[in-house]
Amino acid sequence: MAAAWFGGWLFELILVAAAVLSAREWVRLAEPGPQSWTLGLSIPAVLIVIGADLLSGMQAGLVAAALATPALWLAARLRGMKHPGLVALTVPYIGLACVALIWLRNDTGDDGRGLLFFLLFAIWATDVGAYAAGRSIGGPKLAPRFSPKKTWAGLIGGMVAAALFGYGVAFLDGAGRPWIAAIIASILAVIGQIGDLFESHMKRRSQVKDSGTLIPGHGGLLDRIDGLIAAAPVFALIHGLAGDGMGWW
Repeated sequence: MAAAWFGGWLFELILVAAAVLSAREWVRLAEPGPQSWTLGLSIPAVLIVIGADLLSGMQAGLVAAALATPALWLAARLRGMKHPGLVALTVPYIGLACVALIWLRNDTGDDGRGLLFFLLFAIWATDVGAYAAGRSIGGPKLAPRFSPKKTWAGLIGGMVAAALFGYGVAFLDGAGRPWIAAIIASILAVIGQIGDLFESHMKRRSQVKDSGTLIPGHGGLLDRIDGLIAAAPVFALIHGLAGDGMGWW
């Protein structure tokens, strides 16, 4: 929260640390077994993307991601890894989320802080609303193959909670059209749940309960930010393409 509020080097430092930890956990899910080479290839690739973004801007970060992804796939294939595609996915999965978060906080002018907090609260509210509605209402399962505990009631509850908190953050920050913020937040809730289901699928595929052991009682970092990783690029794309036209913030 402090890093998001103040921005600058504190935000960038925490983002880099989170990217390294997330990439490490992703590699564990993507390529089980000895990971020295996998980590030695994947983490530098993600750091190159972040470094290009911080030094030269979002476009440089996107170009770096476009080049690093096939390069990582080729390196993983040459090393004889069983799942080079999943290893290469480390770059767009982690790297693009970091590019989006950096752009939202650093490159959107005076709106950067508000936009970042809007995204964070939308995803956090989704998790809380989905848990509360899923536990209290229950009902049909959302995707039992990937996550047996998630329900359609939970998804709807998460969308409602995200819309309410999204509206609140937008209103407090002086956004031009908070009602559009509520709609965008509900869309981000769906994207966040998809990100959650994707990570759950990867854990089931790797036959592990959590992505890591960083946070006692919760699991790894990916277990906490899987929704944010999925939603950040989508939100950056929405705001970048239609933010000015809608005049919503």
